Amino acid sequence: MTEITDYITNDYKAIDSQQTIADVQDFFLDVPYSHFSVLNEGIYIGSIAADDVETFDIDKKVADYKYTLEGFFARKNMIWLDVLEVFAKNHTNIVPVLDEENSYLGYYELEDIVKFFHETPFLKEQGGIIVVKKSLIDYSMSQIAQIVESNNGKLLGLFVSEADVESVQITIKIALGSMNDIIQTFRRYNYEIVSEHHEDNYLNSLRERSDYLDKYLNI
Repeated sequence: MTEITDYITNDYKAIDSQQTIADVQDFFLDVPYSHFSVLNEGIYIGSIAADDVETFDIDKKVADYKYTLEGFFARKNMIWLDVLEVFAKNHTNIVPVLDEENSYLGYYELEDIVKFFHETPFLKEQGGIIVVKKSLIDYSMSQIAQIVESNNGKLLGLFVSEADVESVQITIKIALGSMNDIIQTFRRYNYEIVSEHHEDNYLNSLRERSDYLDKYLNI
């Protein structure tokens, strides 16, 4: 099985803090990166942004703009979800990777991490998706798992896909089990079903009654 660390790359050498801004501008012309790692005597000191470099004096060195460097990075032992969070929080398509001793190992590219995500069972395995909603103080991940598994469903993954101060939406991927039984059990536990399902007998019944009422009123 592929590990996330298999995606650490060193295709391009880190920028040295003693390089000129002119060199760095030329570098960014050849690569699609929003940022890139900067080392000072082999130690990672931050990432320089391509947009910032365009405004700098070409005759100066990167070290002269040390105060503009962004200090984000991922640890080698981080799980892929935490790495993805670093990408999202810093609006970047590249994240430097350091080990526990802060040694620079290389970098992750966003495209590779998304590819890794696509290989996870959550996306790769066949199954059904249910999106449920409940108040922020009342929802429980363990309860959601129990509802799925008590109906002979196999849980492939779940995550909070939307949230505000009052409620959360949880996206759940399920293999096996009766989707309708799972949906109705969620309703019994006061979860709102946000997603639509052909197997939803409750909604199908409501639609049939609505259609009957429309026909009755039009007689």
